[in-house]
This record gives sequence, C-alpha cells and structure tokens, in this order.
Amino acid sequence: MAKAAPPPAAVDPLFLAAPQIATFVGTQPLTNASGFYFERDARLYLATSRHVLYDEPTDHRPDRIEIGLHTDPSNLTLSTGFSVPLYVEGVAVWHQGEDGGGEIDVAVIELDRAAFPAEAVVRTFTPAHLQTDFNAVPADTPLLVVGFPLGFHDVVHHLPVLRRAGIASPYGIRFQGQGCFLTDARTHRGISGAAVVMRDTAPSAATATLPWKLLGIHSSRVDMGNRDLVLDESLGLNTAWYADILLTLTEPPAA
Repeated sequence: MAKAAPPPAAVDPLFLAAPQIATFVGTQPLTNASGFYFERDARLYLATSRHVLYDEPTDHRPDRIEIGLHTDPSNLTLSTGFSVPLYVEGVAVWHQGEDGGGEIDVAVIELDRAAFPAEAVVRTFTPAHLQTDFNAVPADTPLLVVGFPLGFHDVVHHLPVLRRAGIASPYGIRFQGQGCFLTDARTHRGISGAAVVMRDTAPSAATATLPWKLLGIHSSRVDMGNRDLVLDESLGLNTAWYADILLTLTEPPAA
C-alpha cells in the first residue's frame, strides 16, 4: 500500500504578504515589480515604489496593474490574477509620498477587498508592524527584502524570494536629508517596492499572525555617477524609504 503524502509544510505568512505586481497599458505587459499589503482601519492597501506606477524619466505610464492572489491556504499552487486600474476618469487613484526632503519613492493604492475571490489568502502589515523605536535596530541587525528580483519566483507556488540585507547607514537617520536609509544587499530590477523587514522577536497580539517588523520600502540601487564601469564594482547599496510614510499615505480622509 502506498504511503499517504505528508501534509504540506506551513509557509511563513511573510510570503503571503508580498504579491508580485505586473504593470500594463491595456493588455500590453510592461514591467514586473514587488509590493506588499498594508491594512489600516479595515481598509486594505497595496504599497510599492512610486516609479512602479509612474516614472517620467523613463516614460513609464501604465494604466493598470495586476497582482497575484493565492486562493487556497492549503494548496499554494492555486492562484489568480487580480487587475487594479490606476486611473478613474483620468484621475490617479494611487497616492505618492512626499515630505520636507522632497518626493519619496513610495506609493499606495487602495484595494477593494470585497472584489477579491472569497477564498483569497492575504496577510497584511498594519501600523502595529511599523518599527518606530529606532534604538531597537542596531547596526548589525539582519534584514530581509521580500520580492521578485528580475521577476524570479517559485512559479509553481507563486511565492516571492527573500534576499538577505544589512543596514548600511544608521537606522533612524535620514540619509543625506531624505526620508530613507541604506541597505547592503544584492538586488535587481523587479524588486522595487519590496518590504524591508526584520524578525519581531517579541510579537504582540496585533503582530502575532505576521511576526515581522516593517522597516522600509526598497526603492533602487545606489551607485556613483563617476564609477569606472571596468575598474570599479557596483557599490551594492540600496535605498529604502522609511515605512512610517505609510501612515501619511493611508490617513483617513477628512470628514
């Protein structure tokens, strides 16, 4: 008699909080990117890099995105695409970040959870996951960047991959006066918009179902403009915008 197959391994909820993003103009595919879910006051948002949704220097102007949704918590091979328009009657429905230091390469778009398949499997970060105690993030803290570098992922189970990262500039200090810090990690195109997280070693009741602290949103690689492309290696450094910008971008509208 054949042995019964073992039950599937439980997947860390972090993998289910970070869907892949594909951008389109109509039916024409443009780029792949990363993002993550953020929930506040029972409203669900998708957070990513602003340049994923609009980038004037490269004339990147998608009119919709598509995110991957898992539809069975016990069978991760089952998933579907969910289309989200970026404009309604010519007006952008996404919001981008800005502070006293200028534009922030972060954007959020509210998602209609009622339009999701009833069985959709979604794990979300919340304001309780934001790392607000800068002193609790020493320089040797190990970080993870959760996303889809070059669009690479587990195509059977439709899950992102994790890139290990280190802190490259003091966490809590605005690098060069901007609302970001630097990470040391191997990254690629397609991972823009990924969550930068660290393990929550003392999760509260509010974070127990997703025991990770959200530190930032990965944006892009940092390089020297005068680097000799033959003699000098890339710096291997990246910009990550502080995640507390999400509180501004998801602020409930005034009554």
